[in-house]
Amino acid sequence: MHKHEAGALQGISPKTSVPFVMSSMTVWFIMFLLCPGQLRAQLGTTANIKHIVIGRCYDYITLVNPSLRLDCEEIWRQFEEAVVRQSSCNVTVEHYRHMFYAMPQTWPCDRFLFWSKTRMLMHSYAAVVRHFWTLEDTLAGYMFNDLIWCGQEEDCGFDFSSCPEWSACTNHPVYSLWRQASQNFAEMACGNITVLLNGSIVNAFSRKSMFGSVELDSLNPHRVNYVNIKVVTNLEGPFIETCSEGSIVDLIQILQSRGFRWTCTDKDQTLRILQCIQNPQQSSCQTCANSLSHRKSLTFQ
Repeated sequence: MHKHEAGALQGISPKTSVPFVMSSMTVWFIMFLLCPGQLRAQLGTTANIKHIVIGRCYDYITLVNPSLRLDCEEIWRQFEEAVVRQSSCNVTVEHYRHMFYAMPQTWPCDRFLFWSKTRMLMHSYAAVVRHFWTLEDTLAGYMFNDLIWCGQEEDCGFDFSSCPEWSACTNHPVYSLWRQASQNFAEMACGNITVLLNGSIVNAFSRKSMFGSVELDSLNPHRVNYVNIKVVTNLEGPFIETCSEGSIVDLIQILQSRGFRWTCTDKDQTLRILQCIQNPQQSSCQTCANSLSHRKSLTFQ
């Protein structure tokens, strides 16, 4: 037994019964299950955030995109200046203006992939269809992906003990950065772009999502040739929205009203194969596999 474990046991009074201790633990566990949001809200700035961000920056300009000649230390300084000495709900898009000026980036046309509520499948799709680039492939996306941060008005550093959730305030420091990064990404979009949406949920296209509230309005119909919508459902369903029903119709109407040309499919074979690779036991995947096996046998005959 470790010393700290022994000390903890010694701290229990002899008068404290085992049932009482077990009851307390049960109550705590129930609170954990019922109130996960409150516990998540207590998570503070990601530990070692400075080393992570600067390290990712050097990794990006050295290995991912060596053509970039950027000052990673300066980018960090501008990021830090935007967040620290600010209350955790008072960091606007404007606060990050100098940071984004320090990290300009352009992309070739026909490679932009947008998504909403399809994160896992989107990453698999982008990995297989190699010419696609997502927001997470930009320098800003690469540096800050999956990190949490907030400052504290009364101090000059980050708050490592507690940060609010995105929904807690309009000018959340994490939300504001991703909002500006998303806007920049959409404004750069050109040629044929692709949008990946989840047809197994109500409002696959939502005006409250980052795509619906920021990226869609930042697309330029004079730079974008076609908006190619791909709607994908879970293998087991539910099958709620398609190109001809649900919120996808609203998206198409918005695109048409703004002069965009578009295509839409809800039967993309590459996406379905990727889903089957991840979950091959699904009956629909077995049908696909049998069909492929039959074709292969015909080829060798």
